[in-house]
Amino acid sequence: MRIFRHLVIAFLFTAPLATLAAISAGDLPATSQWYFHVDFKEMRSTDAGRILYGWLEDEVFDDVQEDAGVDLNKEADSVTAFSADGNGVVVIIDGNISQETEDKVLAMGAVAGTLDKFESGGHSYYYVADDGRHAVDGDEHRNVDIDMDSFDDGAFISFAIDRKLLVTSSKAGMQALLADDGKVSGSKGGKGALFVLTAERSFVQAGASTGNLGDDLDWDSNILRNTEHAALLIADKAGKIAIEAELVTTENEMADSLASIVRGLISLQVFNDDMEPEFAQFLQNTSVDVDGNKLTISVALDPEAVVAAID
Repeated sequence: MRIFRHLVIAFLFTAPLATLAAISAGDLPATSQWYFHVDFKEMRSTDAGRILYGWLEDEVFDDVQEDAGVDLNKEADSVTAFSADGNGVVVIIDGNISQETEDKVLAMGAVAGTLDKFESGGHSYYYVADDGRHAVDGDEHRNVDIDMDSFDDGAFISFAIDRKLLVTSSKAGMQALLADDGKVSGSKGGKGALFVLTAERSFVQAGASTGNLGDDLDWDSNILRNTEHAALLIADKAGKIAIEAELVTTENEMADSLASIVRGLISLQVFNDDMEPEFAQFLQNTSVDVDGNKLTISVALDPEAVVAAID
């Protein structure tokens, strides 16, 4: 299941959920703990985006195809993933999913040792795992113990909805998706629990409740301890790659304090003689602003400079 680790790499560099140019808070379940949305179609449509897309081709897509049989370059218009209470992790790959890809994914599941087929509402789906355990149909599936934020114990997969590859960490999550034809019921009133940054030409959107990040990443961080939500946006802004990160802090004074810390860290690193010039340029162009309890860190650079900094 290393495909999901590679998709997280893409995230780090970086109403119903369909193929959208962007998502809003109302597109996510109110109990969402984290999310990311990558719009490959939008990325391929602009000069700046194509340079970023080229980096993904070189660094991510080949590994994903080798590990999971999915050619994101040819078949994916967007990838949306989130984790919500009750349904675990949900991943939706939207695009021209081929029969060849379906065959490869199922063959890899069969070779791994576990490939169980189920039906829900007239739609078929599969349980795939590499540890030899088998899912049990029905309300009770005691021998499938899946960590909400991990696919290490297997995944539920379906190709039943046209132009979508659906992957979930729980049976309930898959059955809910299939019942709504691969769509996700967002929070009512257009409001969600997580903060979502949007732009006219968004490439990557991501965010999390920071309380759910500390244990997974093992960060002993004052920034995480004093924030409630974090959001990331990568977009095309007048031919440049605009990167914006926003932290929602527990109180206004904390936003000011964190801004001072971040500015100080940037100043210290800029004058580090051992730093690569591409990354130094990245930091020199970074701005830090505060509005109430929101801390915003942003930078807009030529796409070549962004890719060089990532490398």
